[in-house]
Formats: sequence, C-alpha cells, structure tokens
Amino acid sequence: MSHNHQHDSVKNIRTAFLLNIFFTIVEIIGGIMTNSVAIMADALHDLGDSFSFGLAWYLEKYSNKKRTDLFSYGYKRFSLLGAFVNAIVLLFGSIFILSRTIPRLFHPEVTNASGMVWLALLGVVVNGIATYTTRRGKTMNEKMVSLNLLEDVFGWAVILLVSILMLFTHWLILDPLLSIFVIGYILFGVFKNLRQIMLLFLQAVPKELTPQMIEEELVKIPEVKGVHDIHIWSLDGERHILSAHIVVDQDIAKDKLRLVRKKVKETLRKKGINHSTLELEFVGEKCLDNNEIY
Repeated sequence: MSHNHQHDSVKNIRTAFLLNIFFTIVEIIGGIMTNSVAIMADALHDLGDSFSFGLAWYLEKYSNKKRTDLFSYGYKRFSLLGAFVNAIVLLFGSIFILSRTIPRLFHPEVTNASGMVWLALLGVVVNGIATYTTRRGKTMNEKMVSLNLLEDVFGWAVILLVSILMLFTHWLILDPLLSIFVIGYILFGVFKNLRQIMLLFLQAVPKELTPQMIEEELVKIPEVKGVHDIHIWSLDGERHILSAHIVVDQDIAKDKLRLVRKKVKETLRKKGINHSTLELEFVGEKCLDNNEIY
C-alpha cells in the first residue's frame, strides 16, 4: 500500500504539472489579448507554479529512493524540500505580481471582459481537474501542490464573477482590485504552510501528536510501568518517527518482554508513527541518558 501511495503521489503531481504548464501558455496569450492585469498576474503566478510543480514532481519521485549510508532514513525529506521551494516561488512570485498591479489601481486600463469570462471558465475547469488529482495528498509536497491548485480554482472563480460584473458596469478598477485580492489570499496560504514546513525541517513534534499523549497511551499497557525521554519528529509530514525509554518490571520474562515490545509498536502505529526506536529499562534502574531512577 505504501508503494502504491508513493507511485500515486508522483503520478498526481506529474498530472498537475502538465495541466498547469499547458494552461499557463493559454493564460499568457489570453492575458495579452484581453489586456487584463489580473489574468497576466495569474499567468506569471502559474509560470512560477509550473517550475515548482516540475521540481516537486522530480523531488517526490527522488524521495522514493531507498536508504543509503549517507541518508539512513531514506530520501523522504526531498519531498519536503519540494514543498519548501514551492512555497518560496509562490511568495516571491506574489510579491512581484503585487508590484506590477498596484500602479493599475491609479491608472486602470480597459480590458476585454467577455474574453476574461471565457478564460475564467477554462481556468476553473483545468485547475479543478488538477486539484481533484491531488486532493488526497499525504506528504507536505503533495499538499502544497494541492493548495496551489485550490487557490487557482478559487482565484479563477472570483475572476469569473468580476469579469461578468465588468460586462455590465465597466468598472475598470475591479481588475487590479481582483488581482490584489487573489494575491492576498495566496500569501495567507503560503505563510501558513511555510510555517508548517519550517517546523518539520526543525524536527518539531507533528501537530496531531504530543509526548504526553503517547505516554498516556503506552502506560495503558499493563506491563509498561513508565515512559520517558520521548522524542517525536516527522520526515515529510506523513511518516513520523519516535524514540522512547520504556520501563518494565525487573523480573519480567523474556517472552513477555517481546510481547510488550510488540504491543508498544502496535499502539504507536495506530497513532501514525511509522518508525520507532525503543530502549527498555527496568524499575529502579538509573537511566543512562539523564541519571534519574524510574
């Protein structure tokens, strides 16, 4: 199942990349023909997306390599690197587009509203299909791609509504206002996800887990008398890792000890922890890592 999911992630990001690069070309041509700064802004945004999606596709595929002496946990963090690059491209692309859009607030230009309507309809359909392919992504890389695509669908839906309104009102300032609104929404999502990516790089505890939660679950196992030195981190937002010290009775039988270890690992897997390293200690024994007696 893990292999199938990895294959699906690569395939989904590839599909998103191909659809995005195709529609970027359509957007650039359409933006020039309609003289719409909102559409040109989105075209530049999608051009950056095409680059980041292509890189995300490559890194997602690269992340499936097996572990080596250099990367003992494997290459999963390359998927996270793809998410980081994706976020940075979005950030700087949005700032650049914003710098080109603000002057149009003071000097709005005539746009081809009917052409914008047709481009917007096509944008909703193409980006909607791409979003559908990545909607169930598990890695941060695939989630960032899905977020970008979802923002595009939302942006094109807004462009569609505004372009229809411009057919009847001819309020030229709506075009740059729309561009700023879409960029603001994109930046909000970027900063939110960039924070999560940085936390993963810094090996923070995954947001759905806490050491206290793990300890409370493990001490429910009758043979476990205590748990300490719990460390939890994540490779890519999907595959979590844990190390912990498990305290058991001194006179526990070897067969019982194996059973305890199995129960602990099963409990951890239910909590989404894929890889765990356990150190078994006995009641009254001094922990070699912190010199405390448990």
